[in-house]
Amino acid sequence: MKSEKIIVVAGPTAVGKTDIAIGLARELGTEIVSCDSMQLYKYMDIGSAKPTAEERALAVHHLVDLIDPRDDFSVAVYRDMADSCITDITERGMTPIVCGGTGLYLDSLLYDLDFGGDEGADPEMREELYAYAEENGKEALFEKLRSVDPSAAERIHPNNVKRVIRAIEAASKGEPLASFEGVSERKMRREAVLIGLKRDRQELYDRIDLRVDIMMENGLVEEVKRLIDMGMTSDDISMKGIGYKELIDHFNGLYDLDEAVRLIKRNSRRYAKRQLTWLRRYKTMEWFDVGAYNDNKEVTQVILKWLEERS
Repeated sequence: MKSEKIIVVAGPTAVGKTDIAIGLARELGTEIVSCDSMQLYKYMDIGSAKPTAEERALAVHHLVDLIDPRDDFSVAVYRDMADSCITDITERGMTPIVCGGTGLYLDSLLYDLDFGGDEGADPEMREELYAYAEENGKEALFEKLRSVDPSAAERIHPNNVKRVIRAIEAASKGEPLASFEGVSERKMRREAVLIGLKRDRQELYDRIDLRVDIMMENGLVEEVKRLIDMGMTSDDISMKGIGYKELIDHFNGLYDLDEAVRLIKRNSRRYAKRQLTWLRRYKTMEWFDVGAYNDNKEVTQVILKWLEERS
């Protein structure tokens, strides 16, 4: 696996990753492997900001539109699927571009992470923790984790209730999950060139707000209605993504549509901040300020020149 090299294009939501990754893929004659936990799901096109059919026609995208949202999915399964794609692309003489902003998924491709099973789990404790999350919210559950294992809380997404509960269980036995600190010094699973995309904070937040407005215009409400008609509820992991969970709560009568839109924008901005915090831990990541250039084509050319100079 060490012979497999990847180019990673990462960054916060709405920064412009897809367009730039496509530009790089076309210039380098290669294919893209998605590193996004929501774009994997079928029937969830608008809220996940999935590459459009036109964008996928410009460059081959792997791990997009594959998984039924009613099925269970995990980062361990993602890693196995991504590894297979990366090997296939490499064996065909290309260097894959991994594109996305899901930090834990990226970690799984770069480092040896523990995806052990549930041996030794305490069913009663687990049931109590799920009940606590249901009654008090996943944020309260996450705060519980932060109080017992702050280092694990630094690297686990608050929305990943299952993993948060696993970490609390481990901490209760005096066996906290390995912390993120020092991860950059671990032996990497493969060679990786890490490219980070960023923008001025207000510019990024404005783009996020605009994208949410466009999603609403493009039919996000109808998309969520269809998913509910398929039997999806807020209990499904796939429905915990931003844009979906807020609209499901709206349909359940928790608040009106205007409030749902406000929460989607707010939660998207908060998520972007968490993404940047996570990605800045990668010491070898080279950052490019997308907003400092005239357009994404210029950014792509700057990145290509940088890649050429370092090769």
